[in-house]
Amino acid sequence: MLFGDPLEGLDTDDMGYRGPIACSAAGITYRQLDYWARTGLLQPSIRAARGSGSQRLYSFKDILVLKIVKRLLDAGVSLQQVRVAVGTLQNRGVDDFASITLMSDGASVYECTSTDEVIDLLQGGQGVFGIAVGRVWREVEGSLAELPIERPDDGAFVDELAQRRRQRMSSAS
Repeated sequence: MLFGDPLEGLDTDDMGYRGPIACSAAGITYRQLDYWARTGLLQPSIRAARGSGSQRLYSFKDILVLKIVKRLLDAGVSLQQVRVAVGTLQNRGVDDFASITLMSDGASVYECTSTDEVIDLLQGGQGVFGIAVGRVWREVEGSLAELPIERPDDGAFVDELAQRRRQRMSSAS
């Protein structure tokens, strides 16, 4: 990084982002976020809402998936196919995201992990647009660098981005 890691030195293992921060980083409205959480499209993995006035906490990975969902929906992908894509992404680790390109023909979403898969899909006439998940990851990471994070009450969650930072710091030492 040009100026270093802005979260370096912080213990972010059990930190999360409140709904408004998640909305800002993902480029969605709070109404969308609330609807997607209530309908089960994407639940916050750190802390779900527990009644009126409680705050949801979203992990970095959650926000990354939110931004991808927005892009898929904006491109006209059906909600049913977006749910399939979300399920696939939630079963992946954050480190895997850098190598994934999501392609769609408007009806289906395809996961490509190599250039050859992307080329095969395009040659077969199936791909109409693609989302390089690694690029979206960098956008979200840059958006969140300046925004406040919060520690949940229970502290049981470990964010994969925080784990990566710790590993990078320990290997650099």
